Amino acid sequence: MMARTQITLDPELHRRARERAAELGISLAEYIRRLVAADLEPAPTADVSAIFDLFDSRTLGLPPIEDWDDAVGEAIEAEGREEGWID
Repeated sequence: MMARTQITLDPELHRRARERAAELGISLAEYIRRLVAADLEPAPTADVSAIFDLFDSRTLGLPPIEDWDDAVGEAIEAEGREEGWID
């Protein structure tokens, strides 16, 4: 069973909401129900490891991830020596 709720909207907001509901082919009440339901859905959670497992560094010829700090440091040092800003 649905619970009846009364809300007050600014006239311009009410007009725009009615227009949007009409564009969707639904009633204003259904439009508001959908907005509330969407807002109350739990936020999706992601496994953080998915971000870091986008590629295998070895397939790109990169050092293992635990060695990246050393590899970047070596690359910067080599570049600096070539450019003359590191002795």
